[in-house]
Amino acid sequence: MLSKDKMMLCERQADILQALGHPIRIAIAHFLKDGEQCVCDIAEFVGSERSNVSKHLSIMINAGLLESRKDGLNVIYRLKCRCIPDFLSCVTDVLKQQVKDNKKLSRVL
Repeated sequence: MLSKDKMMLCERQADILQALGHPIRIAIAHFLKDGEQCVCDIAEFVGSERSNVSKHLSIMINAGLLESRKDGLNVIYRLKCRCIPDFLSCVTDVLKQQVKDNKKLSRVL
């Protein structure tokens, strides 16, 4: 049986995954992998309004995925943990494996 401490860890991990659980937030993480960006550039990259992007950024900050700083009138965002792109790369590997598995299944059918 899972201990309370391990369960708490699993719950926090789930919170972090939920914070990445939206296509715009994943796109933001991909965009920030090369360094910090202002909200205006992030909004342009993801093709969404600044107000919408700001809500997503807030979720990511609250989950501990991003940090922000003021630069004059701009707010600049960066990934707090550099391993996030590696995690997203792992997710892509899972998708690639699913494609391979589906090809095998389609040949059998």
